Amino acid sequence: MKKLFLIGMLLLSAVAAGCSSDHINEAEHTSMGDIREETSDASTLPGFLDDKPEDMQVLYTAVAQHKELLEQMPCYCGCGDSVGHKNNYDCFIHDEGGNREVVWDSHATKCGVCLEIAAKSILDKRDGKSAKDIRQNIDKIYQNGYGEPTPTPDI
Repeated sequence: MKKLFLIGMLLLSAVAAGCSSDHINEAEHTSMGDIREETSDASTLPGFLDDKPEDMQVLYTAVAQHKELLEQMPCYCGCGDSVGHKNNYDCFIHDEGGNREVVWDSHATKCGVCLEIAAKSILDKRDGKSAKDIRQNIDKIYQNGYGEPTPTPDI
């Protein structure tokens, strides 16, 4: 319940601002300044979240648990063009290895749109809405005044 509350608080406040020591390698930076950092599994958050608010850390954890949903949600911050993201999930997680490793992406830590879309999608899913209904709502909310959506296939 605490996690749901924190995600809700993040959604309401649109924050755009611990981590285990199981980091596999040092972080790398992309050409856009985003940090990609690999950890041993999805329960181990990356070091770039150490100085971020707890609600952002909770949202990153929730994103890792909602891959299938967030891969169906576009992002409207322009990251499809700027960094090649295909969906909202990519704003948080760059890649996953065959042995449960996760390569996290710091892009969402600097982007209120990314955070809002993920939080709203996860909360709506927990409220029983279908992925199709969530997608239609996200598209409606962000269709005007935001960046081009990622090239996320229709549901």
